Amino acid sequence: MGWFSDLEYVWKEPHLRRMYERLPLSARLILLDQRGTGLSDRVPDTDLPDLETRMDDVRAVLDAAGSEHAAMFAFGGGAPMAILVAASITPGSAVAEFGRYLASDVRRILPTIQVPTLVLSQDPNEAEPERSLYLTNPENGRYLASHIPGARLTEIVTPAGQIHHLHWYGRSEPILREVDRFLADLRDEQASFDRILATVLFTDIIGSTAKAAELGDHAWSGLLERHHSTVRALLARYRGHEVDTAGDGFFVTFDGPARAVRCATAIADAVRSLGIEVRAGVHTGEVETIDGKVAGMAVNVGARVGAAAAAGEVLVSQTVKDLTAGSGLVLEDAGEHELKGVPDRWRLYRVVGG
Repeated sequence: MGWFSDLEYVWKEPHLRRMYERLPLSARLILLDQRGTGLSDRVPDTDLPDLETRMDDVRAVLDAAGSEHAAMFAFGGGAPMAILVAASITPGSAVAEFGRYLASDVRRILPTIQVPTLVLSQDPNEAEPERSLYLTNPENGRYLASHIPGARLTEIVTPAGQIHHLHWYGRSEPILREVDRFLADLRDEQASFDRILATVLFTDIIGSTAKAAELGDHAWSGLLERHHSTVRALLARYRGHEVDTAGDGFFVTFDGPARAVRCATAIADAVRSLGIEVRAGVHTGEVETIDGKVAGMAVNVGARVGAAAAAGEVLVSQTVKDLTAGSGLVLEDAGEHELKGVPDRWRLYRVVGG
């Protein structure tokens, strides 16, 4: 479900019930109430989960269900549905949740989506002329489809005899026909996708050459070992994947930007006790795997963001800022920068808290 739900109550709504009974004809149906709603345990309105936490929750459900390949079916929240009145979420929680929902901006990552995508929207000819009433504005669907490479857009016409602005599940039959056709097409394809969205982190020690000369080879080698051990311990804690270690620097990937940023700040804090400072850069973008190694423009950008940081500083790109809205991270505008070898000027942000 989109904004919130109740897995028990939805079966009492006839349109949803018919849709849920019909969906398993195409694939196994797995439903969940998002954290803090429906049958899930409550969370304080001031501590609602961010996008990254929700992503982890979905993965946990899929793992528990033994689902290795899932077709995700979702819809946007915020529409005034009658069913939500009976779902177990309070008006205060609704206000807090909707604020978090609006603060999240994922537009920048739409062009990086490489999996087949079906966008379902309401037919623009079905608005009430005097009020232009839609459940959601069809332009939203057109925007998504135009910014996701290869996305398929289908504008659903309301079946005869039904009110055209009825909630999306009231148009379940034409929606399900499109879902069936889309999934059937995917099963017929044998394409493989080796490009994914990932967050990259680059760190390196400030003044390493001078420090090595000051300490001598033996002492410098021992310091590097302690540095590497410290970094790797924190990578394990924040679930980072070490891609490469070149001298005194680390190249790491994460599946979530907030974890990458927190790991970077933890590394910067931890190595000070060793008498050294590091700088770090974090960027989220599309990467590709070539002969088992991660590459692509996002990797180059991440490396340049790291190179722009000062001693003890963690810099992040605009994309990371957008994707971590609501995560509790505190970012300060660090101005526009020219990144060597990367087109255009890039606005970067300094991590100052969180």
